[in-house]
Amino acid sequence: MIRRTVLSLILLVTLVVAACQPAATPTPTSPPKEEAKPTTPPEKPAAQEIVVGAVYPLSGSLAATGVDLRQGIELAVEIINNSYDLNLPLAKEAGLPNLGGAKIRVIFGDHEADPEKGASEAERLITEEKVIALVGSYNSAVTATASQTAERYGVPFLNPESTSPTLTERGFEWFFRTTPDDKLFAENFFQFLEDVKAKGLPVGDVVIVNENTLWGTDVAKFEKMFAEQYGYKVVEEVPYEAKAADVTGEVQRVKAAGQAIIMQASYVSDAILYMRTYKQLDVNPLALLAMDAGFIASEFIKTVGPDAEYILSREVWSLDLAETKPIVKQVNDLYKERYGTDMNGNSARAFTGMLTLADAINRAGSTDAEAIQKALLETDIPADQIIMPWQGIKFDPKTHQNTLGRGIIVQIQEGKYRLVWPFDLAAAELIWPMPAWNER
Repeated sequence: MIRRTVLSLILLVTLVVAACQPAATPTPTSPPKEEAKPTTPPEKPAAQEIVVGAVYPLSGSLAATGVDLRQGIELAVEIINNSYDLNLPLAKEAGLPNLGGAKIRVIFGDHEADPEKGASEAERLITEEKVIALVGSYNSAVTATASQTAERYGVPFLNPESTSPTLTERGFEWFFRTTPDDKLFAENFFQFLEDVKAKGLPVGDVVIVNENTLWGTDVAKFEKMFAEQYGYKVVEEVPYEAKAADVTGEVQRVKAAGQAIIMQASYVSDAILYMRTYKQLDVNPLALLAMDAGFIASEFIKTVGPDAEYILSREVWSLDLAETKPIVKQVNDLYKERYGTDMNGNSARAFTGMLTLADAINRAGSTDAEAIQKALLETDIPADQIIMPWQGIKFDPKTHQNTLGRGIIVQIQEGKYRLVWPFDLAAAELIWPMPAWNER
C-alpha cells in the first residue's frame, strides 16, 4: 500500500515537471523559391494576316477566264508575301512593311457570271470571312452588284478588269477601277481605223455584234457614238443573248451586211461559237475588231486554233511590251514558270489590280476601311512600276477611275497576240484586210 502511494506521487511529480517545461520550438520551413525570370524578352507575335476577298467566275462558261484571273491574283500575292528583286510595289520586302511584315491571304468567291451570286458572294466574304477589301469581278454586270454590296458595308472594292463606263458614274465612295473603260477603247477603234486609212489601206462600213448584258450593251452604245463622230456608217447591229447556244441567225445578218468591219463584244464561249459559225457560213469581213474579253482568253486560241488568225483585239497588255519594258518579261517568266503558259490581258490586269490594292493597304498602315480608302485616293504608281502599257495608276478623286490608262491593239499572228497599234509601238506589221477563209 505504501509502495503504491509512493509510485503515484513520483508519477504526479513527473507530470508536473513536464508541464512546466517550455514547448519545443518548431523547426522553421524555408520560404518558397521564386521562379527564375526569363533573361530574354518574349517573342513578338507573328505578323498579322491581311485577308482580302476576290469574286470571280471560277466555274461555268467563264471558268477558263476565271483561271487566268485567279492566277494573276495569286502571282501578285506571291510577290507581295515574299522578296523579289523586281521594280514593282512591295516586291523587295516580304509582306507589308508598314504592317509589320503582314502577309496577304486571298479568299476567293465564285460568281459563275451571275450578278445575284456575285452580290451574295461579296456579302459572304464581308460578313463571314471578315475580309477588309474586295477585288473583282471581271463581268461588268457582276461587278455592278458585288460592288454595290461592298458600298453598303463600307468596304473598299478594287476593280481591275471590268470596263463598263457606268461603273464609275454611280458616285460610289468605295469603288476604284484601274483598267481603262470601254468609252476609251471604243474610240481607240476609230482612231486605229483613221491610222489604217492614212496608210492607204481600205476601210469600210461597220457591223456591231454584242452580247446583251451591261458590258456588251455599253460597248455597242459607244461604238455607235464614235462611228458617227468619226464618219463611219453602222450598217447592221446584232445584239444577242449572252451564252447563246446557236447564233446562225445572227451570223446570217452579219454576212448580209457585206464585207464590213465587224466590231464584236463577246465572252469566250460566245466568241468560240461565233468563229465556228463565221467559218461555217463563209463570212469574210474586212476585219474583225474584238473588244478583248473572250477573244483574248487563254482558252480561245487553244480551242479555235488556226481559225483565230488575223483577228484584231483591243488590249491592255501584250508580251511584245517586253521589248521596251523589261519588267513585263520578268513577271511573265515567273507566271510561265508557275503556270506553264504566258500571261494575257486578263491575268495581267488582275495582277496589277491586286498589287495596287495591297500597295494602298500598306500605305494606310492599317486594316481600317477609311484609311485604305484614303490611301487609294492618294495612289500614284509610276509607269515603270507596272507591267501595263499605261502612264501609271492614279485615281480621279470624283469617279475613282484610273486616269493614266490607255489601250493598244493586238492581232493574232501565228498563234500569238502581236502588238500592231499604236504603230509607233508595233512589234509586228498589221495584216490587212483579213484573208478570206478560202485564201488561208
